Amino acid sequence: MIVVHASFPIDPDSREEALDLIADLVTESQQEDGMIDYRAATDVSDPNVVRFFERYEDEAALGAHSQSDHFREFSAALPDLLAGEPEVTRFDVESAEDVDL
Repeated sequence: MIVVHASFPIDPDSREEALDLIADLVTESQQEDGMIDYRAATDVSDPNVVRFFERYEDEAALGAHSQSDHFREFSAALPDLLAGEPEVTRFDVESAEDVDL
């Protein structure tokens, strides 16, 4: 499994536009083959930071996502929406299990 965590600092003046694009991206991405989970949330400490949590079955699923029309559309619009540099971290995971809290 591949896990991606990404943080995007959004320009406050572009926040509504960014959130609309992100909502569409999440909806479309959740339909992809090989997608285990795809979510975005605003940061509690800074509502102008959006964090993505993505889980893919394998490299092929991640590659297909990065080539999808909805991802490319979002990526093309992103530079005009940002207030800083995104941070993206990829994790290659051998196994995972739910934890009871």
